[in-house]
Amino acid sequence: MHPRLLQDMQILVEVFTSRGFGGHSVIKCSESETFSSSMKLCVIISLLALFTHTQQAPPNRGSCTCELTDSEKAFPHDKLQTAEGQASTCNSNITPQKTLELESLLLGLERRLSQLHKDMLILENEDDGDLYGVLSLHVIENELAEINQLINKLNITTLAHQQLTANATQQLKGLKDEMQELLKFDTMEVIRGRQENKLLSLGLLKCKKQLNTTVAPTQPPQGTCPRSQLASVTGPRVYTQGEYPGSYPYGAWGRDPKPEMGKESWYWVVMLTSGNIYSNYIRLYSSLSALIVGVSKPGNILIHSSNPTTNTIQGPNNVIYGGSLYYNCYNQDRVCRFNLTSKTVATLQLPKGTRYNSKGNFCHLDECYPYTDLDLATDESGVWVVYTTTQDFGNIVLSKIEDGVPPQLGQTWRTSVYKRGVTNIFMACGVLYATRYVNTNLEEIFYSFNTVTGQERFNLGIFINKMSPNIQALNYSPVDRMLHAYSDSNMISYKLLFG
Repeated sequence: MHPRLLQDMQILVEVFTSRGFGGHSVIKCSESETFSSSMKLCVIISLLALFTHTQQAPPNRGSCTCELTDSEKAFPHDKLQTAEGQASTCNSNITPQKTLELESLLLGLERRLSQLHKDMLILENEDDGDLYGVLSLHVIENELAEINQLINKLNITTLAHQQLTANATQQLKGLKDEMQELLKFDTMEVIRGRQENKLLSLGLLKCKKQLNTTVAPTQPPQGTCPRSQLASVTGPRVYTQGEYPGSYPYGAWGRDPKPEMGKESWYWVVMLTSGNIYSNYIRLYSSLSALIVGVSKPGNILIHSSNPTTNTIQGPNNVIYGGSLYYNCYNQDRVCRFNLTSKTVATLQLPKGTRYNSKGNFCHLDECYPYTDLDLATDESGVWVVYTTTQDFGNIVLSKIEDGVPPQLGQTWRTSVYKRGVTNIFMACGVLYATRYVNTNLEEIFYSFNTVTGQERFNLGIFINKMSPNIQALNYSPVDRMLHAYSDSNMISYKLLFG
């Protein structure tokens, strides 16, 4: 460094230090110096001043505050919650039961009009030219009163449904407008992207189906099923006392998994009419609505005119498959198959030692369900029979019933679950499920046995909400994945969810 420049810097430092930066001293660069030396001197003095000020400045012990300003509008969570609440209310107001209620009234009206027509014909035959039969006139008067009540109820229900439809239409329009407004907050277009992805997925699935020319079998092979393990039971979805409310506490009902053509929507009911143990007929209904209002066509289908007698029904655990009723033959360790069309009976002998006549029942702690030794079940693959034998020490035995003339006993599986510790069973997708009594409000599906793998589980923990304390029969319908329960004269359906 230039000697003169160095000397000047030392002098200036002394002056700067003695006077202090805080005293507002003014330091000017010497005009006598060359331009280059002056520039260097000014830069150095400035740096020294900054350094000194930094050293002398007191530390700031206060807090640091940051202010963030968001230019975007706040998302209206209250509007979203309101929209969700309106959608939930709309879903709860419009249910399949609304349509079922109207259909039931129409069927009831149709039934009474038909009966009125028959009674009018009887009245015409009683005409003696002057007077009609007083009794017949009284009957017709009562029927007209009932028809008038039904029409009034039908009008009220129709008006209520029309008002419900109008309100729902208005709510849906409001919800649509509200959701369009909320979509404006989706600045990153996440919702639109999801919608486009969904459309692409549907298009891909449709393309794959067109490429796949293999036709899937209508009935899956034994022990296989497109669905996985049972996950939960929801409902009840249907609850009715049917045609004879409170009259027959023991019985069974359901649908045919392999119905005849034209009977795909039919339902069947077997009621134990003699001592809650025996029956000799079955009733068919053309739809669920017909069952609810009690319109049975063709009425009772008799197995035999006497009850009980050979090859009539014993016990509540019955099923229909392929147009035939399967049940425990009266006073025998046999399965009977009654063809509903030909009215013929074929029998299947069960293994030696099979317990029957109320010696191998379903039970819970308080009581046993009498004459439940044999339980017939259906699923996607056909008909099964559950029983126990003396050599199996009361444990459940499961056998497949093979179709034939007569029917044959197919493959058999032996389980580790004690039959008297079980209240009911049903089959679904080749898996045996067993229930047990919890209390008057709950039944638990606690056990399963897979006929393909042989795996047993005792800890399923799937609960059924009961409408009555006892369930006398359970039947699974693969047609609609419903579980039909006969419970103290009531007919109840639950939805099975697999996952």
